[in-house]
Amino acid sequence: MKKALIVGINDYPIAPLTGCENDAYAIKSILDTNGDGSPNFDIELKLNVSTKSELKTLIIDLFKGDSDVALLYFSGHGYIDDLGGGFLVTPDAQKNDLGVGMDEVLNYANVSKCKNKVIILDCCHSGVFGSPSGNNNKADIGDGITILTASKSDEVSLENIGGHGVFTTLLLEALKGGAADLRGHITPGSIYAFIDQALGAWDQRPVFKTNINKFVSLRQVNPQIPMQTLREITRLFPSPTEQIDLDPSFEFTNDKTIEHEYIEPFAIPENVEIFKKLQQMNKVGLVIPVDEEHMYFAAMNGKSCKLTALGFHYWRLVKDKRI
Repeated sequence: MKKALIVGINDYPIAPLTGCENDAYAIKSILDTNGDGSPNFDIELKLNVSTKSELKTLIIDLFKGDSDVALLYFSGHGYIDDLGGGFLVTPDAQKNDLGVGMDEVLNYANVSKCKNKVIILDCCHSGVFGSPSGNNNKADIGDGITILTASKSDEVSLENIGGHGVFTTLLLEALKGGAADLRGHITPGSIYAFIDQALGAWDQRPVFKTNINKFVSLRQVNPQIPMQTLREITRLFPSPTEQIDLDPSFEFTNDKTIEHEYIEPFAIPENVEIFKKLQQMNKVGLVIPVDEEHMYFAAMNGKSCKLTALGFHYWRLVKDKRI
Protein backbone atom coordinates (compact mmCIF):
# COMPACT_ATOMS: atom_id res chain seq x y z
CA MET A 1 0.00 0.00 0.00
CA LYS A 2 1.29 3.44 -0.97
CA LYS A 3 -0.10 6.71 0.37
CA ALA A 4 0.83 10.34 -0.17
CA LEU A 5 0.06 13.71 1.37
CA ILE A 6 0.34 16.46 -1.25
CA VAL A 7 0.33 20.04 0.10
CA GLY A 8 0.41 23.27 -1.89
CA ILE A 9 0.05 26.70 -0.28
CA ASN A 10 -0.33 29.93 -2.26
CA ASP A 11 -2.42 32.02 0.12
CA TYR A 12 0.08 33.57 2.51
CA PRO A 13 -1.04 36.93 3.97
CA ILE A 14 2.50 38.19 3.48
CA ALA A 15 4.40 37.25 0.31
CA PRO A 16 1.72 35.12 -1.39
CA LEU A 17 2.88 32.57 -3.94
CA THR A 18 1.42 31.71 -7.34
CA GLY A 19 2.59 28.26 -8.42
CA CYS A 20 2.24 26.03 -5.37
CA GLU A 21 -1.37 24.99 -5.96
CA ASN A 22 -0.47 24.13 -9.55
CA ASP A 23 2.50 22.14 -8.27
CA ALA A 24 0.33 20.14 -5.89
CA TYR A 25 -2.40 19.46 -8.47
CA ALA A 26 0.16 18.27 -11.01
CA ILE A 27 2.03 16.02 -8.57
CA LYS A 28 -1.25 14.52 -7.41
CA SER A 29 -2.30 13.87 -11.00
CA ILE A 30 0.94 12.11 -11.96
CA LEU A 31 1.25 10.01 -8.78
CA ASP A 32 -2.38 8.86 -8.89
CA THR A 33 -1.65 6.22 -11.52
CA ASN A 34 1.19 4.41 -13.21
CA GLY A 35 1.95 4.84 -16.89
CA ASP A 36 -0.47 2.07 -17.85
CA GLY A 37 -3.32 3.65 -15.88
CA SER A 38 -3.17 1.22 -12.96
CA PRO A 39 -3.62 2.68 -9.44
CA ASN A 40 -0.46 3.95 -7.76
CA PHE A 41 -0.71 6.16 -4.65
CA ASP A 42 -3.73 6.73 -2.43
CA ILE A 43 -3.48 10.53 -2.23
CA GLU A 44 -4.68 13.20 0.16
CA LEU A 45 -4.48 16.57 -1.63
CA LYS A 46 -4.53 19.62 0.64
CA LEU A 47 -4.42 23.13 -0.79
CA ASN A 48 -3.84 26.30 1.23
CA VAL A 49 -3.63 24.57 4.59
CA SER A 50 -4.27 27.56 6.83
CA THR A 51 -2.69 26.69 10.17
CA LYS A 52 0.35 25.07 11.66
CA SER A 53 -1.90 22.80 13.71
CA GLU A 54 -3.72 21.53 10.62
CA LEU A 55 -0.51 20.83 8.71
CA LYS A 56 1.06 19.05 11.67
CA THR A 57 -2.03 16.88 12.11
CA LEU A 58 -1.97 15.92 8.43
CA ILE A 59 1.70 14.96 8.64
CA ILE A 60 1.15 12.91 11.80
CA ASP A 61 -1.71 11.05 10.09
CA LEU A 62 0.43 10.40 7.01
CA PHE A 63 3.08 8.56 8.98
CA LYS A 64 0.61 6.42 10.94
CA GLY A 65 0.16 2.76 10.05
CA ASP A 66 2.53 0.43 8.26
CA SER A 67 2.15 1.33 4.59
CA ASP A 68 4.82 0.25 2.14
CA VAL A 69 5.37 3.90 1.19
CA ALA A 70 4.33 7.15 2.90
CA LEU A 71 5.20 10.18 0.76
CA LEU A 72 5.04 13.84 1.78
CA TYR A 73 5.19 16.53 -0.90
CA PHE A 74 5.15 20.18 0.21
CA SER A 75 5.17 23.25 -2.02
CA GLY A 76 5.09 26.59 -0.24
CA HIS A 77 7.30 28.89 1.81
CA GLY A 78 10.27 27.54 3.71
CA TYR A 79 12.28 29.40 6.33
CA ILE A 80 15.47 28.90 8.31
CA ASP A 81 15.94 30.67 11.66
CA ASP A 82 19.04 32.04 13.37
CA LEU A 83 19.75 28.68 15.00
CA GLY A 84 19.67 26.88 11.66
CA GLY A 85 16.27 25.28 12.18
CA GLY A 86 14.05 24.88 9.14
CA PHE A 87 10.29 25.38 8.93
CA LEU A 88 7.45 24.57 6.55
CA VAL A 89 5.73 27.92 6.79
CA THR A 90 1.96 28.11 7.21
CA PRO A 91 -0.29 31.15 6.58
CA ASP A 92 -0.81 31.71 10.34
CA ALA A 93 2.93 32.24 10.84
CA GLN A 94 3.99 34.77 13.42
CA LYS A 95 7.22 35.79 15.07
CA ASN A 96 8.99 32.80 16.63
CA ASP A 97 6.20 30.47 15.47
CA LEU A 98 6.51 30.18 11.71
CA GLY A 99 5.02 26.78 11.01
CA VAL A 100 5.89 23.11 11.33
CA GLY A 101 9.54 22.53 12.13
CA MET A 102 11.43 20.34 9.68
CA ASP A 103 12.97 18.55 12.66
CA GLU A 104 9.44 17.73 13.85
CA VAL A 105 8.54 16.25 10.47
CA LEU A 106 11.71 14.15 10.55
CA ASN A 107 10.88 12.93 14.05
CA TYR A 108 7.42 11.80 12.94
CA ALA A 109 8.99 9.96 10.01
CA ASN A 110 11.65 8.40 12.23
CA VAL A 111 9.13 6.79 14.58
CA SER A 112 6.77 5.74 11.78
CA LYS A 113 6.26 2.04 11.12
CA CYS A 114 5.79 2.70 7.41
CA LYS A 115 8.45 0.81 5.50
CA ASN A 116 9.54 3.69 3.26
CA LYS A 117 9.16 7.37 4.09
CA VAL A 118 9.77 9.76 1.19
CA ILE A 119 9.84 13.51 1.85
CA ILE A 120 9.91 15.89 -1.13
CA LEU A 121 10.06 19.63 -0.44
CA ASP A 122 9.80 22.45 -2.97
CA CYS A 123 10.42 25.45 -0.75
CA CYS A 124 13.22 27.86 0.06
CA HIS A 125 16.01 26.56 2.32
CA SER A 126 14.57 23.04 2.11
CA GLY A 127 18.05 21.52 1.98
CA VAL A 128 18.35 22.06 5.74
CA PHE A 129 15.88 19.19 6.23
CA GLY A 130 17.68 16.32 7.92
CA SER A 131 20.72 18.45 8.82
CA PRO A 132 21.96 19.24 12.34
CA SER A 133 20.36 22.35 13.85
CA GLY A 134 20.30 24.21 17.12
CA ASN A 135 22.17 22.33 19.84
CA ASN A 136 22.12 19.07 17.91
CA ASN A 137 25.47 17.94 16.57
CA LYS A 138 24.10 15.34 14.21
CA ALA A 139 21.03 14.64 12.11
CA ASP A 140 19.10 11.47 12.78
CA ILE A 141 17.74 10.17 9.50
CA GLY A 142 16.09 6.89 10.44
CA ASP A 143 15.83 3.67 8.48
CA GLY A 144 13.73 3.82 5.35
CA ILE A 145 13.79 7.60 4.99
CA THR A 146 14.55 9.42 1.74
CA ILE A 147 14.67 13.21 1.44
CA LEU A 148 14.62 15.15 -1.82
CA THR A 149 14.61 18.94 -1.68
CA ALA A 150 14.48 21.74 -4.22
CA SER A 151 17.47 23.71 -2.97
CA LYS A 152 20.31 23.84 -0.49
CA SER A 153 19.82 25.28 2.98
CA ASP A 154 21.09 28.71 1.92
CA GLU A 155 19.18 28.90 -1.37
CA VAL A 156 15.73 29.99 -2.46
CA SER A 157 13.44 27.82 -4.57
CA LEU A 158 12.33 29.57 -7.75
CA GLU A 159 8.80 29.76 -9.17
CA ASN A 160 7.16 30.50 -12.50
CA ILE A 161 8.31 27.95 -15.06
CA GLY A 162 5.08 27.23 -16.92
CA GLY A 163 3.07 27.86 -13.76
CA HIS A 164 5.25 25.59 -11.63
CA GLY A 165 8.36 25.87 -9.53
CA VAL A 166 11.66 25.10 -11.26
CA PHE A 167 12.17 22.01 -9.11
CA THR A 168 8.64 20.67 -9.50
CA THR A 169 8.75 21.19 -13.27
CA LEU A 170 11.72 18.83 -13.42
CA LEU A 171 10.16 16.49 -10.85
CA LEU A 172 7.10 16.13 -13.07
CA GLU A 173 9.23 15.37 -16.13
CA ALA A 174 11.11 12.76 -14.12
CA LEU A 175 7.87 11.12 -12.95
CA LYS A 176 6.44 11.10 -16.46
CA GLY A 177 9.26 8.80 -17.50
CA GLY A 178 12.38 10.93 -17.81
CA ALA A 179 13.90 9.20 -14.79
CA ALA A 180 12.72 5.67 -15.64
CA ASP A 181 15.12 2.78 -16.02
CA LEU A 182 14.79 0.24 -18.84
CA ARG A 183 12.09 -1.60 -16.89
CA GLY A 184 10.07 1.59 -16.41
CA HIS A 185 10.79 1.97 -12.68
CA ILE A 186 11.16 5.50 -11.30
CA THR A 187 12.90 5.76 -7.92
CA PRO A 188 13.89 8.70 -5.70
CA GLY A 189 17.51 8.12 -6.69
CA SER A 190 16.78 8.25 -10.41
CA ILE A 191 14.62 11.35 -9.90
CA TYR A 192 17.47 13.12 -8.13
CA ALA A 193 19.92 12.16 -10.87
CA PHE A 194 17.52 13.48 -13.53
CA ILE A 195 17.00 16.83 -11.75
CA ASP A 196 20.67 17.18 -10.83
CA GLN A 197 21.74 16.82 -14.46
CA ALA A 198 19.16 19.37 -15.62
CA LEU A 199 20.34 22.15 -13.30
CA GLY A 200 23.62 23.97 -13.83
CA ALA A 201 26.24 25.07 -11.33
CA TRP A 202 24.67 28.54 -11.07
CA ASP A 203 21.11 27.26 -10.59
CA GLN A 204 19.45 26.23 -7.36
CA ARG A 205 20.86 22.85 -6.40
CA PRO A 206 18.66 19.94 -5.32
CA VAL A 207 19.62 17.97 -2.23
CA PHE A 208 19.28 14.21 -1.75
CA LYS A 209 19.64 12.38 1.56
CA THR A 210 18.69 8.82 2.34
CA ASN A 211 19.05 5.95 4.78
CA ILE A 212 17.76 2.91 2.95
CA ASN A 213 18.98 -0.48 1.81
CA LYS A 214 16.86 -0.58 -1.34
CA PHE A 215 15.21 2.04 -3.54
CA VAL A 216 11.44 1.95 -3.78
CA SER A 217 9.65 2.62 -7.05
CA LEU A 218 7.48 5.75 -6.86
CA ARG A 219 5.91 5.21 -10.26
CA GLN A 220 6.14 2.79 -13.14
CA VAL A 221 5.86 3.60 -16.83
CA ASN A 222 6.04 1.42 -19.91
CA PRO A 223 9.44 -0.28 -20.15
CA GLN A 224 11.80 0.90 -22.85
CA ILE A 225 12.17 -2.67 -24.05
CA PRO A 226 9.64 -5.52 -23.68
CA MET A 227 10.45 -7.47 -20.53
CA GLN A 228 10.16 -10.75 -22.43
CA THR A 229 12.86 -9.56 -24.82
CA LEU A 230 15.04 -8.28 -21.98
CA ARG A 231 14.85 -11.64 -20.21
CA GLU A 232 16.20 -13.35 -23.34
CA ILE A 233 19.52 -11.57 -22.96
CA THR A 234 21.09 -14.54 -21.17
CA ARG A 235 19.88 -16.94 -23.86
CA LEU A 236 21.27 -14.80 -26.65
CA PHE A 237 24.50 -14.20 -24.75
CA PRO A 238 25.27 -17.36 -22.71
CA SER A 239 28.32 -15.50 -21.39
CA PRO A 240 28.38 -11.71 -20.88
CA THR A 241 31.71 -11.50 -22.71
CA GLU A 242 30.51 -13.54 -25.67
CA GLN A 243 30.01 -11.96 -29.08
CA ILE A 244 27.26 -12.99 -31.48
CA ASP A 245 28.56 -13.53 -35.00
CA LEU A 246 26.29 -11.93 -37.56
CA ASP A 247 25.89 -12.35 -41.30
CA PRO A 248 23.43 -11.17 -43.97
CA SER A 249 20.96 -13.93 -43.03
CA PHE A 250 20.03 -11.88 -39.94
CA GLU A 251 18.82 -8.88 -41.96
CA PHE A 252 15.20 -9.26 -43.09
CA THR A 253 15.61 -6.94 -46.08
CA ASN A 254 18.23 -9.28 -47.54
CA ASP A 255 15.48 -11.23 -49.25
CA LYS A 256 15.25 -12.23 -52.90
CA THR A 257 11.62 -11.12 -52.98
CA ILE A 258 12.66 -7.51 -52.30
CA GLU A 259 13.95 -5.59 -55.30
CA HIS A 260 17.37 -4.33 -54.29
CA GLU A 261 20.87 -5.70 -54.08
CA TYR A 262 21.03 -8.74 -51.81
CA ILE A 263 23.78 -11.17 -50.93
CA GLU A 264 24.08 -14.67 -49.60
CA PRO A 265 23.30 -16.08 -47.12
CA PHE A 266 19.78 -14.82 -47.59
CA ALA A 267 17.49 -13.89 -44.71
CA ILE A 268 16.63 -16.83 -42.46
CA PRO A 269 13.46 -16.34 -40.37
CA GLU A 270 15.04 -17.67 -37.18
CA ASN A 271 18.02 -15.34 -37.49
CA VAL A 272 15.77 -12.43 -38.42
CA GLU A 273 13.82 -12.88 -35.15
CA ILE A 274 17.06 -12.97 -33.15
CA PHE A 275 18.31 -9.87 -34.93
CA LYS A 276 15.11 -7.95 -34.19
CA LYS A 277 15.66 -8.59 -30.49
CA LEU A 278 19.30 -7.59 -30.74
CA GLN A 279 18.27 -4.37 -32.47
CA GLN A 280 15.80 -3.61 -29.68
CA MET A 281 18.61 -4.12 -27.19
CA ASN A 282 20.85 -1.90 -29.27
CA LYS A 283 18.31 0.95 -29.20
CA VAL A 284 18.38 1.06 -25.39
CA GLY A 285 22.13 0.73 -25.03
CA LEU A 286 22.42 -2.95 -24.08
CA VAL A 287 24.14 -4.16 -27.25
CA ILE A 288 26.54 -2.53 -29.71
CA PRO A 289 27.92 -3.70 -33.08
CA VAL A 290 31.61 -4.60 -33.28
CA ASP A 291 33.71 -2.70 -35.83
CA GLU A 292 30.64 -1.13 -37.42
CA GLU A 293 28.60 1.95 -36.57
CA HIS A 294 25.19 0.34 -37.13
CA MET A 295 23.75 -3.10 -36.50
CA TYR A 296 22.58 -3.31 -40.13
CA PHE A 297 26.12 -3.06 -41.46
CA ALA A 298 27.40 -5.46 -38.80
CA ALA A 299 25.03 -8.06 -40.24
CA MET A 300 25.54 -7.27 -43.91
CA ASN A 301 29.33 -7.17 -43.53
CA GLY A 302 29.54 -10.32 -41.43
CA LYS A 303 30.71 -8.69 -38.20
CA SER A 304 29.41 -9.28 -34.66
CA CYS A 305 27.77 -7.57 -31.70
CA LYS A 306 28.40 -7.59 -27.96
CA LEU A 307 26.97 -6.46 -24.64
CA THR A 308 27.73 -3.00 -23.29
CA ALA A 309 28.50 -2.37 -19.62
CA LEU A 310 24.80 -1.61 -19.16
CA GLY A 311 23.98 -4.80 -21.02
CA PHE A 312 26.20 -6.77 -18.66
CA HIS A 313 24.38 -5.20 -15.71
CA TYR A 314 20.99 -6.36 -16.99
CA TRP A 315 22.44 -9.72 -18.07
CA ARG A 316 23.43 -10.29 -14.45
CA LEU A 317 20.00 -9.20 -13.17
CA VAL A 318 18.30 -11.69 -15.50
CA LYS A 319 20.76 -14.47 -14.64
CA ASP A 320 20.20 -13.91 -10.91
CA LYS A 321 16.43 -13.86 -11.52
CA ARG A 322 16.07 -10.34 -10.15
CA ILE A 323 13.93 -9.28 -13.10
